[in-house]
Amino acid sequence: MSADASSAANGPVDFEAFHRDVRALRAELDASVTEADGEHLQKLERWGRLCTAVGLATAWMGPNPVSAIALSLGRTTRWGLMHHCGHRGYDKVPNIPERYTSRVFARGWRRMIDWPDWMVPESWIYEHNILHHQYTGELRDPDLIERNANYIRDSKLPMWARKLAVAGLAFTWKPVYYAPNTLRVWLGRQGDHQGNEPDAPWSTFLARCVGPYVAMQFVAMPAVYAPLGPLAVASAFTNSVLAELLTNFHTFLVVGPNHAGDDLYRFDDRPASRGEFFWRQIVGSANYRTGGDVNDWLHMWLNYQIEHHMFPDLPIAAVQRAQPKVKALCEKYGIPYVQESVFTRFRKMVGIFTGEETMRRAPPRPRKRATEKVDAVATEDAVPFTAEEAAVA
Repeated sequence: MSADASSAANGPVDFEAFHRDVRALRAELDASVTEADGEHLQKLERWGRLCTAVGLATAWMGPNPVSAIALSLGRTTRWGLMHHCGHRGYDKVPNIPERYTSRVFARGWRRMIDWPDWMVPESWIYEHNILHHQYTGELRDPDLIERNANYIRDSKLPMWARKLAVAGLAFTWKPVYYAPNTLRVWLGRQGDHQGNEPDAPWSTFLARCVGPYVAMQFVAMPAVYAPLGPLAVASAFTNSVLAELLTNFHTFLVVGPNHAGDDLYRFDDRPASRGEFFWRQIVGSANYRTGGDVNDWLHMWLNYQIEHHMFPDLPIAAVQRAQPKVKALCEKYGIPYVQESVFTRFRKMVGIFTGEETMRRAPPRPRKRATEKVDAVATEDAVPFTAEEAAVA
């Protein structure tokens, strides 16, 4: 059930003690990482490859849901792998094959093997790993939906038209929104990251994002079936397009609602300590139903959003182990822990998109001044992040 996030403002949080407990939990989780965590990832990769194989084996048999759904799950699995490998989640797993480390996965020519998607891997890593995770819920967060959706929220469209616009975005969001925006933010790395970076040149967007993906999924893939005749090629093309619509909706369903809803916070300043930083990751994020590899695989492991934002560079099985411990920690300190069905969270995200709901604004830092040894005024320089921590956090 969703906790009442207003409780976060009703009493002080001892950030110093909270941070000590977070560090102790992190040490415990680090010590729990073994080769089994790498084997677990490879098992999930096999699930995705099996789906892709089924989709390709049935793609020529006319437009059909088996091929479209299987291809979609295969593509979604690749993004899940990129998300966790790109976050350095497997860099320190004992005896992990190098191809699963952040130094190799989807880098250079391996992009079209490991993560053939609309986004340029380096641009996604910068936009997501560095900016979104360091500035979660702040104006510098490039994924702040309440701000990014102003073109819908502030429009004069009737509510039904606004919801129709969100539905259209759900099925096309990677090429229409995410790929161009990650590229724009990456190319404008010296900008203010508040939506004011100039758009990437169309030629760059077409060459880096659209061209490679279209060539692979909508030209080369259908062309493989040419020996079976034009109907087989047309069927494969149609199934690939249907799979793309499905994987867009699937990823939008689990990615979009993570930090959106009228019970979650956004922030107008910087955290003044590491303890407050971790507190913000919790009260600005929502989990979905957790537990079981099939359930978690279908959620791309983003159903552990709170734990992921606290410990983004952990293997996904370790994040799974962390969940009850983080929840208990929140209960200890009276920090709201929001967890609901992905469909409930999706409805709340739509409310933010359309302007029916508004995000909560965090009050001035609720802390016990007797234990918190930081300045009352938060500035970016006051936050004890190193460049390396920023890249991981």
